[in-house]
Amino acid sequence: MFKKFFICMSVFFMVFVMIVFDSIAAVEFKYGGSLRLRQELWENAFDLDTLNIKNENFFRLRTSLWGQLNFDKNLSTYLKLTNEARYFINSRTPNNNSFDEDELVIDNLYADYKNFLNLPVDIRIGRQDFLFNYGEGFLIMDGTPADGSRTFYFNAIKVAWKINENNNIDFVFLSNPIRDIYLPSLYATNKRRLNTSDELGFFIYSKNKISDNLTIEPYYIYKKEDKFSATPELDINTIGMRAVYKLDKWRFRAEFAHQFGEYEGGRDRRGNGGYIFAGKKYDNVTFKPEFDLGLIYMSGDKPSTTKHEGWNPLFSRWPIYSELIVFTLVNETLKDSGGIPAYWTNMIIFRANFKLNFSANTNLNIWYNYLKADQTTTGLNPAMFSNSGKERGHLPQAMLSHKFTKNLDGYLLAEYFIPKNFYNKNANDALFFRWQLQYKF
Repeated sequence: MFKKFFICMSVFFMVFVMIVFDSIAAVEFKYGGSLRLRQELWENAFDLDTLNIKNENFFRLRTSLWGQLNFDKNLSTYLKLTNEARYFINSRTPNNNSFDEDELVIDNLYADYKNFLNLPVDIRIGRQDFLFNYGEGFLIMDGTPADGSRTFYFNAIKVAWKINENNNIDFVFLSNPIRDIYLPSLYATNKRRLNTSDELGFFIYSKNKISDNLTIEPYYIYKKEDKFSATPELDINTIGMRAVYKLDKWRFRAEFAHQFGEYEGGRDRRGNGGYIFAGKKYDNVTFKPEFDLGLIYMSGDKPSTTKHEGWNPLFSRWPIYSELIVFTLVNETLKDSGGIPAYWTNMIIFRANFKLNFSANTNLNIWYNYLKADQTTTGLNPAMFSNSGKERGHLPQAMLSHKFTKNLDGYLLAEYFIPKNFYNKNANDALFFRWQLQYKF
């Protein structure tokens, strides 16, 4: 299956190169890069102090270099290389008190052909990111969830049909293997795990501006997850739509999706998920305050049925709502995610956000989250989970961001989780803290 995908991508690349060399005039070269330094402290993040898992304190330095060749206004290629080295002061891993130089990976490598054959069609072939390309990343965001935020790429072919100024449709076929099989990496004795299992997918995503105030985005997503651990192969379909409505300074946004499919062997998989938010910004008030209130829902698996009704986050296993909670989900969803963080499921979140803009370069975000479970659990480790309650707990968060120059920015982020009866009565509070500096050129 993956060999066929590789052959198809290679053929597309060869056709692209032939077209390029046939039409080359003056080639324009662009380049740039970034340095991102972080320190992170995790206290009870994985187990809420119930499983004797060590706390974490470590530095992360991600470096990226990119180059782009523009052959003309329609033809271009893009390459980005990335490395994220880590230094562990304290860690639950065997690398405790050590330096991990990481591998140098090909983060992006794709070819663009805009207005293909003079049609209103753009084609992008190769390794590419979909960061916030599709809504808020509720279902499509990260193709390499197991390596954290080092990379986000998808190995994909994307065809974008520009119907008119207000309507377009993307057709995307993608392949996300558990470890990179398509491109080499340097300094790798063992390529880092990127995913839960080998995955193939296809989706159609439409963006339609109905009026100056209303935008709708209907979509269909198909995903195949290969067998991993005790979980059999899964074929799952998702149909949904996102809508955004603006009225004066108010902004309303909502999304809902239904999932259906089955595991190898015939067990049904069903799920529902979505969110609804309302927010407003006060431009004429000191510090230009903003607020956002909303509800997020992701269905859980009902213990009383033979079906699996749990929400599948598909390509959105990233810290969409919390950097801290994603780690508690590892022990909760081992059978469904293979132990990778951010397998969002069985979750109800009441979320409030308040933002102050002290200046054009400095702002403060404060969130409060009340978390519940859609269903009680059964059979999870009783040292960590009650297997009877539905109240997950309270999660306040705060982020202070500042842009020092046009090239340098940074932030401080803190999250504090107070667990309730979804967890064992011995569960303790958890803390996540991070500071970051990032330089781009």
